[in-house]
Amino acid sequence: MHALPLAVMAFILYTAAASWQGLTLARRVPPRSALVRSFGLLGLLCHLPLAVGLLDQGASLLPGLSTSAVLASGLAVLTLLVISLFKPVLNVATGLFPLAGLTLLLAVGLPSPERHPGMTPGIALHALSSALAFAFLAIAAFQAILLGVQNQALRHHHIRGVVQSLPPLTSMERILFELIWAGIILLSLAIASGFVFVEDMFAQHLVHKTVLSLLAWVIFATLLTCHHWLGWRGMRAVRWTLVGYLVLLLAYFGSKFVLEVLLARG
Repeated sequence: MHALPLAVMAFILYTAAASWQGLTLARRVPPRSALVRSFGLLGLLCHLPLAVGLLDQGASLLPGLSTSAVLASGLAVLTLLVISLFKPVLNVATGLFPLAGLTLLLAVGLPSPERHPGMTPGIALHALSSALAFAFLAIAAFQAILLGVQNQALRHHHIRGVVQSLPPLTSMERILFELIWAGIILLSLAIASGFVFVEDMFAQHLVHKTVLSLLAWVIFATLLTCHHWLGWRGMRAVRWTLVGYLVLLLAYFGSKFVLEVLLARG
């Protein structure tokens, strides 16, 4: 099947799952976790062939923008579906699923850079750990948004609507920091494997990615350290999480977008 129909099907399924979960948050429909997971899984089954197809075109030294976006968004959906079996994080699907679907639609129309076969195991480790780190921290960012909404509502004594549908504030914060811990461990592996296995970063236009990835690591590490020693939480934790994720987003996709789309360089 061609890429566009698969992307459209995935977008529709993701949007359906996110819509039901959003209506659940608004207390308009009863919770149906199995329904949301089922639609999300069906969307992922349409998503995966696109990722496999891009990787099978001939692995480049490092994945291009289209491949990175499709792989990272697919892993984010898969990670959320798995975590939601053990933690109350399915509300994150309200934002993450439509974004994953939109990423697919955009990636289908992006130019693919020239590919050179020969991705080594070390580079594969770097690419996979990078995508998983992005997935966990993307989920953390959406969790932070929900936590911010919850904080603001409770601060203004609004205890109806969305707040009633969310887990207790302490549980929301605990899950946020667990996600950040998982993300920073994977990000550390991604950065370390990049230094070890990626040769000649200047020639491959990876300096900006490396610097921004290190900056994101510092932001998340600072947040975790200050949470442990200084008790940072609430809106401060939300702001630091979102800033760190935006920096990571620029690191992973900003330079690729400029090189492959604006400058048309593979």
